[in-house]
Amino acid sequence: MDSITARPARGRWRRLTAVAIGVTIAAGGVVATTAAPATAEDCSAYPWMDTSKSADQRAHALLDASTQHQMYRWLVEQPANDPQRTTWTGGVVYPVQVPCTPAVIYANGPDGVYTKAGTTAWPGPIAVASTWNLALGEEKAVAHASESFDSRSAVVLGPGIASGRTPLSGRGSEYFGEDPLLSGLMAAANVKGLEHGNPDKPVVANLKHYVANEQEVDRQTSSSNMDERTLRQVYDLPYEIAITESDPGSVMCSYNQVNGVYACENPILTTSLGEQAGFDGYVMSDFGSVHSTAASLDAGLDQELNRPIWYTPVRLDAALAAGEITQAQIEQAAFDVVHTYIEKGLFDHLVPATAIPNVSTPAHKALAREIAEQSTVLLKNDGVLPLGEDAPTVAVIGQTASATPTAGVSAKTGCAWYLVFARSTALNCDAISDPLTGITQRVQQAGGQVLYANGADTAQAAAVAAQADVAIVFGHYTMGETTDLADLHLDANGDALIAAVAAASDRTVAVLNAGSAVEMPWLGDVDAVLHAWHSGEQFGPALAALLWGDVNPSAKLPMTFPKSVADTPTAGSTAQYPGVFSDGSTTRPAGSNEIRQVSYAEGLEVGYKWYDEQDIDPLFEFGYGLSYTSFEYSDLKVQVDRERRTNERAVATVSFTVTNTGDRDGTEIPQVYLTLPDAAGEPGKRLVSFDRVELAAGESTRVELVVDSAASNQPFSIWDVDADQWVSPKGRYEISVGSSSRDIRLSDTLQLNITMPAASANGRG
Repeated sequence: MDSITARPARGRWRRLTAVAIGVTIAAGGVVATTAAPATAEDCSAYPWMDTSKSADQRAHALLDASTQHQMYRWLVEQPANDPQRTTWTGGVVYPVQVPCTPAVIYANGPDGVYTKAGTTAWPGPIAVASTWNLALGEEKAVAHASESFDSRSAVVLGPGIASGRTPLSGRGSEYFGEDPLLSGLMAAANVKGLEHGNPDKPVVANLKHYVANEQEVDRQTSSSNMDERTLRQVYDLPYEIAITESDPGSVMCSYNQVNGVYACENPILTTSLGEQAGFDGYVMSDFGSVHSTAASLDAGLDQELNRPIWYTPVRLDAALAAGEITQAQIEQAAFDVVHTYIEKGLFDHLVPATAIPNVSTPAHKALAREIAEQSTVLLKNDGVLPLGEDAPTVAVIGQTASATPTAGVSAKTGCAWYLVFARSTALNCDAISDPLTGITQRVQQAGGQVLYANGADTAQAAAVAAQADVAIVFGHYTMGETTDLADLHLDANGDALIAAVAAASDRTVAVLNAGSAVEMPWLGDVDAVLHAWHSGEQFGPALAALLWGDVNPSAKLPMTFPKSVADTPTAGSTAQYPGVFSDGSTTRPAGSNEIRQVSYAEGLEVGYKWYDEQDIDPLFEFGYGLSYTSFEYSDLKVQVDRERRTNERAVATVSFTVTNTGDRDGTEIPQVYLTLPDAAGEPGKRLVSFDRVELAAGESTRVELVVDSAASNQPFSIWDVDADQWVSPKGRYEISVGSSSRDIRLSDTLQLNITMPAASANGRG
């Protein structure tokens, strides 16, 4: 391979002179300290442990005091974070690391600490997104970070972002839904909570999986193929929002290829992620997603996850000798890692020597309950909810209602998504407060009784339902890493169970536990539906509070629920999902390593934009969710800030009144959408702002939301491929305000004449 030019610096690397930090350069480019401290225990004497110096200075000092192979350690997770170990699988050998570097443990878990007793089982990320409550999402991340640190993990592999092009994605419950703005802001809130909520317990967040990692089918051997505008507007944009708003310490590149190039050796790590989004932390791989040494380092991959395979000393030395990589690239990668560790506090606040047991506090459990209450979406209510004293006998039916397993399914199944590798729920759900217990306590307090059937026998369940004043029937499906959903129907004959219960009961409430959309052939037969996602350990008391109206439902869907999978954006052809091979089939030829080609032919028409553009009625639209009260919208005003309206920027204030017209206190989530001029070639409308408004019965409030062309979500802009930047088309923009993407209450128009490329909040154009 010909010698290559070093990649543009994504981070803050600037090589300092040896004199500036007190080292001498040894033969062959190896450096050695000239005035090392007398003992390794006296860490304060090392310049990289001098807290009076900046993170830049400290990182430079450490690397300039490192031998070449000590520097290599930072390029692989395990050698970077186990400084005294010298030998790894396959005979890979490093020298002991320079003194006073921390032992850092990485832990998977975008939703919480995985599989450890004494930790909180939180509602999943998709549930958190359903709250549309950024402050609550950040508060949850603060608690998650504290539990992670006390469990001895200082790097959290999360939060995750995907764009929801298919609801069949097996890991959809780990993400924040289909909209770039909601997803990006929710991820940013998560990063802020993880990295800034506990100054004495620092944790580095890892935003993942970059990018276009939208399915589990052949995730390691498939290519996500799309045009540049689609990549930038649909799949890059939520990352750009999250990075701009929260400055995460690390990003993980994904398994898949993007337009024929593996994500971890794709130039977009430097161009889209670094130059455009402004990311300046370090990029790590997913485990097993590295396929090269030189190409990966050149693209911007700083650290190989887990053990050394492609970034071994032997391979790095050989690539250097062949001129395939440069010394500057190695130094840049090592600097990105070290600088992040120091800047985020990992050198100065070490995790406990042993894990602290029982880190889930009463406050954390109360927070988990609050999230479960705010995230459960009321999808249908024909007047049966909230329950009152007129239901003295309640039938509770279904496997996920009880802590006692039936055929391996219990309330723990509804608590968290399935972690394939552990053959269990991802979180420790042993402490779950199950719905059967919560409902029974509530009914018995009122002098009533609860009848329970696990639902395994549909006829017996129907007989139990017929004896009750109201039947609460539970349905679920499991999902998890490595496998996509086959369909959107309930597991364990759940559709038949709900239909049978509804036929036998005068009043039926269906409660669903699933991390994605659900098809509901029985919808017309039930009186109410609550979608609880994976609700965490406080599922039971939270559900009881919602059923009886102690808490008024306020959640809104962060993703569209289709009537059928056939209505989804990827259902147009097998080339779109699951992708095809060169022979046109969807089945991998025996013994073949061929890359599955996945065509993103739906382009920009993802999520609710698809349903709007194709004029398809969904089962429940994006942003939808009912309440036990009602809200009216009135008096829309759209005002452009003349002082900030220039050829390069426009700022519009959208104001309107929301009134609680019912007889219960409640919370509404008003949403602002923007439809661009026809010349933009943009499908449907886009979410550009939202709010959470708490209102007492009869109360009104004035809501003001700012839509700024310079904001991280580029509200007025499209990606101009020829100009290689965001631009705002001239013309008339329609502003819509509503309770969901389809329930539009108010609208107005706005004329913009931005003639220059749209400015951005961080000056990146």
